[in-house]
Amino acid sequence: MEILNKNIEKLCSFYVSDWHLVTMLLPYINKQINEKANIITILEKEIEENVKTLTKKLNLKKEEEILNLNWGKTNGMKYEEIKEKMQEIRGQDTVNIIFINGSKGYIDGTNCNIEKYLEENVDKYKNVKIKIIDCYEVGDFNFNMIAILHQHDKILNTSGEKEIGDVFEGYA
Repeated sequence: MEILNKNIEKLCSFYVSDWHLVTMLLPYINKQINEKANIITILEKEIEENVKTLTKKLNLKKEEEILNLNWGKTNGMKYEEIKEKMQEIRGQDTVNIIFINGSKGYIDGTNCNIEKYLEENVDKYKNVKIKIIDCYEVGDFNFNMIAILHQHDKILNTSGEKEIGDVFEGYA
């Protein structure tokens, strides 16, 4: 998987409620769609109603594209579903962003399936840019946040993508 590592960037995000998650994601997704990114969602639970409500209240240029994303529940723990989702990845001229949201176990299992799929299809994806954004609900995990940060390259918060050290002072 070393060939792929240079093209895969891992981000994490922390939120306190589904409303907070959607409020944080929508402006970021709007910007990314505007920059021609391909967005894929893998969600443990449905957040479609939250997205619809907030999209109507925000002035987003890409409202229709945002609403057309799959905001329903996906079983990312099943390899066959991940395989199907990965078929949505576009070629090397596009940044492909995969949002994963759920419990730590769901996120870890989904990432494991994505890695397995990419390893099996290394030739197909060796020049494809992929950003995987793992979104953790703070109240749902009792794990050390530092361990989660160590598994990621950057963090996504309400002000966009940031270096982890810029958000968490003293992080090394």
